[in-house]
Amino acid sequence: MRLIPAFTAALMLMACSNVLAQDANLKKTLTERLPSLPKIEEISKTPMPGVFEVRVQGNELFYTDAKGDFLIQGALIDTKQKRNLTEERTDKLSAVPFDSIPTKYAFTQVKGNGKRKLVVFVDPNCGYCKRFEKDLQKIDNVTIYHMLYPVLGEDSKVKSKNIACAKDRLKTWNDWMQQGITPPAATCDNHNIEAILEFGKKNRINGTPTSFAADGTRVPGAIDAAQIETLLNAVKS
Repeated sequence: MRLIPAFTAALMLMACSNVLAQDANLKKTLTERLPSLPKIEEISKTPMPGVFEVRVQGNELFYTDAKGDFLIQGALIDTKQKRNLTEERTDKLSAVPFDSIPTKYAFTQVKGNGKRKLVVFVDPNCGYCKRFEKDLQKIDNVTIYHMLYPVLGEDSKVKSKNIACAKDRLKTWNDWMQQGITPPAATCDNHNIEAILEFGKKNRINGTPTSFAADGTRVPGAIDAAQIETLLNAVKS
C-alpha cells in the first residue's frame, strides 16, 4: 500500500481547511447582506474560475464570486461542451432513488413488454395530467405506476379515494381522465392516499404531474410523447 508523505498530507489538510473557511465566510457574508435569501445549504466551486454555486433551501441554485459581492440567478452554460450545468445539477439534486418510491401504493398499467418503468404522481382534477395521460397512451413497452396525489383540493381527495378503492382502478382512472366519467363512490381502508401525500411532501413534489424514471430522474410537468420516450431511453439498463 502506498503511503502519502506527511508533508503532502499536511498540505492537503491545510487546503481542505482553507476551503471550509472560505465557504463559511461566503455563507456568513451572503446571509448578513441578504437576510431574505432562503437558508444556504451548500457552497461549492463551479468549473468557471472564481464562480461558486450557492444551493439554498429547496435546492434552488445561485452563483456568486469569491467575496460574495455579487449574486447571480440563472443558468450556467458550458459553451465548449454545450451543456447546461445548472440544469444537470438541478436534475441530480431533485432525483429520488427509484426503490424509495412506494410503488406498492400505485395502480399499474403494463404496455408491451413493460420493461421500462415510469412513476407518475397525478391529481385527478389536474388538466395537465389529463393531457399527459393522452401522451402516455402512445408509449409502448413500459410499466406505468400511477400514484394518486390529490393536491388541488378536497374534491381531488374524494375522487382519488374513489379511484383507489374501485374494483378496477385502472379502468376507473381511464374512464375519468379520458372520457370524463365520474368515479363512482367507493370506500376501503387501504387506499394509502395519506401515505403518498406524506412521501410527496417529504420529497418536495410540489405539482402534478411529476414523473420519475427508473434511474430516479425527476420531470415536473406534462411532457409530450417524444420527450417521454427520450426520458425512458436515457435510463441505462
